[in-house]
Formats: sequence, structure tokens, C-alpha cells
Amino acid sequence: MANNFYITTPLYYVNASPHIGHSYTNIAADCLARYMRQLLGKENVWFLTGTDEHGQKIQKAALEQGYSPQDFTDRMVVKFKELWARLNISYDDFIRTTEERHVHFVQKVLDILHRNKKIYLAKYEGWYCTPCETFWTQMQLKDQNCPDCKRPLERISETNYFFRLSEYQDWLIRHIKTHPEFIRPQFRYNEVLSFLELNRLQDLCISRPKQRLGWGIPLPFSLQHVTYVWFDALINYISAVGRFNERDHYQSRWWPADVHLIGKDILRQHAIYWPIMLRALEIEPPVTIFAHGWWMVGQDKMSKSRGNVISPLEMVDRFGIDAYRYFLLRDIPFGLDGNFSEEAIVKRLNSDLANDLGNLVYRTLSMIEKYYQGVIPPPTKFEEAQAKEIEDKIESISKELKDYLSTSYDFNFSSALEDIWELVNMANRYIEFKKPWNLLKESKTEQLQAFIRLLVDTIRKIANLLSAFMPQTAEAINQQLGMNRIQKGKPLFPRIESI
Repeated sequence: MANNFYITTPLYYVNASPHIGHSYTNIAADCLARYMRQLLGKENVWFLTGTDEHGQKIQKAALEQGYSPQDFTDRMVVKFKELWARLNISYDDFIRTTEERHVHFVQKVLDILHRNKKIYLAKYEGWYCTPCETFWTQMQLKDQNCPDCKRPLERISETNYFFRLSEYQDWLIRHIKTHPEFIRPQFRYNEVLSFLELNRLQDLCISRPKQRLGWGIPLPFSLQHVTYVWFDALINYISAVGRFNERDHYQSRWWPADVHLIGKDILRQHAIYWPIMLRALEIEPPVTIFAHGWWMVGQDKMSKSRGNVISPLEMVDRFGIDAYRYFLLRDIPFGLDGNFSEEAIVKRLNSDLANDLGNLVYRTLSMIEKYYQGVIPPPTKFEEAQAKEIEDKIESISKELKDYLSTSYDFNFSSALEDIWELVNMANRYIEFKKPWNLLKESKTEQLQAFIRLLVDTIRKIANLLSAFMPQTAEAINQQLGMNRIQKGKPLFPRIESI
């Protein structure tokens, strides 16, 4: 395993408030970052998130609300930072594309590519989607609507700068074929490779005329143009963690990124545009690009236009931070689409969190309080099959989690949590099997002490394992257990009887 681990989320577009999809990506990234800090040490992990603040949609949204684009983005960024604080997101850096460090870096990239003849000026005539800020050729269209968002296209003619994307198609195909971990999960790998083998890439238009779009990073070699928002935004992954030296070689402790976590709707930009941009700059591509699925409401994707967007802050207010985190990470395998409903959260909360985990902790602490006046008994060995089974699970589970949270297993948070809950349920079954109240009646003090101590050790292990997934819950368990004397509080997860 490498000594460093660098993980990124996409830069979130600030034309609207954050929703569940944004929170899903950041919670997943936070879980991996926290887990890797446990393995490698805090100083060897870097977790980057941020906001994408240029482009036509931002300019339009700002105008509609009576703000300048900069004032508008300044206000919107606060909403994202407040949400990440509420969700306990432990990012190391938050980058904005309007920051000077990023603007100067993007202009340096453009300058290098232009000097190396990787960017050229040409006239463009064709179809343009304003909501997606994307050009489309006639061959790519089935009708006069955008292939991505299905909204009407506009016919435009203008002079722009183009990046020689097509020059690197064969290289990218070879890279994908020789690096099976580059795009995950596997069906996304197949999707990108199939697209590249069946279609010829067009060169990428990377500028917009300033007269049509003023809100963007000016091209250093043409002040009449600003940078295409996607070309600008992707560069954040390297602008945040490194620099170019005097010979235009990129230097960074953290690059290449170990994981770019993204939603499936921006896979093309990350798996095609981005590695080719890096190749043209003679910079290594990221190790893994992982595209997760969407959270649906019924059969529909959440969207502002459909009016079905659910606020993550409302979910946290109703169910708590860790119940929300647990539901998102547990309910579906990472990579697939999921169906979001409050009923599903309540079911998970009542069953897994209140009945299983919460009950285990509360019952154990109550027994320590009753049998030992709140003092945790010292370790005592008492050989029996059921205890040995739990001890073996405690011994093996860390390795199992390491597998589940690796690229090979597609960061399977759901299976990792299921594995932790297997240990939770083993402990609950052990209580029913041992019937500690009978041990007390029969004065089997050694057995009772060994039984209670095994439960304590099991709960400590569970808290340690949960610290990446549910940090507040892990902390609460450790506080209630204490070092030698318990501090029993209220049940961790009160049941919800109705919503």
C-alpha cells in the first residue's frame, strides 16, 4: 500500500443549493478518508472537495437574483460549507475555482498547452446546449434536443479555441485496457471503453467568447475569450495539491490521486477529457475514477425541475447525522442507483440502529451497572464455542473491512457495514444464549465476568470499526464505555414510531 492517499470529490456547481446527491458523494469520500487515516496516519491522507463557480448557468442565476456572479457564488459557497460541517465531513482542503491559486494555475496550464501546439483557434458552427454548456455535432444528435438533458439546442457560429482531444484517443484506449482499476465499477469501465472504440473523439472547444459569456477565467493568450467551465473545473485536482516548476514539470506530494469519486452523470468528462488533458501536460492520470449511481425518488432522478429535491439538512434534523450517513452507505451497493424514502431511513434506524446496535450497547452497560456497580471487570478467559466464535470474528473483521473498502471490491460500504452488523448480531445472540441473569443466580461469577468482558471488548471493536462510517456514534459509544468505569447515557438511537 502507498504511504499517501489522495481522494477527491467533484467540484459542486453552485447555481443551486446542495441536495442528497452532493451529500452522498461527500459522505462516501469522508468515510474512505477517515478509514485511510486509521490505516496510514492523519498526515498521509488528503481529502479535497470544493465548488465550481464559473460558467453561463452561474452568470444567469446571479443575474436572476440581482447579484454579481462573485457575490452570488460567495453566498452559495456558505451553504455547501455549512452542510459539510453538519454532516461531519472531514475534508483537508476546500477549493473554489474563483480563488487566485486556481485561476493562476489554470492560466499556466492553458499557456503550456498553447505553447506546445495542443490548443488552436478555429471557427465553430453547430449546436450548443446552454444548460449543459456543451457543443454537439449533428452526428451526435437524434433530434434537435441535447443528448444529455433533452432540452432544445441553439444553433451558433463563433470563433473559439480547441484542445486536441482527438490526438490522444488511441493512447486512452490503451491506458484503459492496461489499467483495469482506472474506471470503476466494471460496467462503467465497459461503458467508457465501448464508447471510445465505437466513436471518434472530436477536439474539445475550451473557450467561450467574452461577449457571450463574461464569467470565467480569461485565456492568457486571448483576453476576448474565457475558459470553458469543464476545462477550468477539472484542473482543480492538481491545482490544489501541486505546482509547475520553471521547466513546466508538475510537482506534487499527493499526485496521482488515488480516487476521484464522482456521480455517473459526469463520467465522460472525468474518464475522457481529464486523462487526456493530463497526458498532454505529461502528468500521470489518477489511479481510479469511481462513478456512483443516483438516488431516485420513485422512478425519477432528483432534480429541481421535477420539484422532488430532498434537503439533506432536513433529513439530518429529523433522523440525526449518523442515521442519515448509515442509510446512504448501507442501503445500496456503492455504484448502483438507490431509491430514497423517509420510510426506508426509519426502517434502517429502528431495526439496525435502535434494535441491534443501540440495544446491544444499552443492555451491556445496564448489566455492568447492575452486576459490577459500573466498573468494567478485568479480562477473564473462559473457553466456550460461542465466545471463541466472537473472538475469531473480532480478529478477522479488520482484514475483511480492508478488502471491502478497496478498489478491488468497489468500495463496498454496504457489505462492510453488513459485516460489522454480523458482529453486532453475534453479540446480541450471545446474550440470549448465555442468559447472564441465570449466571448471577447460580453464582457462576467467573463465567459472568468473562461474558461481560467479551461484550465490552466486542463493543469497543464495533466502535473502532464504525468510526469511519458513523464518527459521532463511535465517539458516543467510547464515552459511555469509558476506560474502566462506564458512563451510561440514553439509548444511542431512540425508535421512531411514525413519520
